[in-house]
Amino acid sequence: MGRSKLPVENVGKSDFCLFVEPYGEDYYLKPGEVFTVAPADEGIDVWFTTLVWEGGITVWPYEDGDPTKIAFECTVTDANGTVLECGHQRPPAPTGSDRAS
Repeated sequence: MGRSKLPVENVGKSDFCLFVEPYGEDYYLKPGEVFTVAPADEGIDVWFTTLVWEGGITVWPYEDGDPTKIAFECTVTDANGTVLECGHQRPPAPTGSDRAS
């Protein structure tokens, strides 16, 4: 797959959040799903830094592995290659929450 694409698989039993920076885009994987993060421009070499937290993972894409060169435009696709929109499968906000859905 190469280092310019990062597959993320949910092997857990509940939804898992994939959070892609620098824009704070969120995508939710159901158990067993695999999403892939890749640069929108396939001609650039992107390395990924990841931060795993309870219930999710945050991904930072850097061009050529240089943390001063953020790859701003990335796509997230499902196992069929369908490009997903920010908020894909986002759970509804809890009752009484101020969070917009």
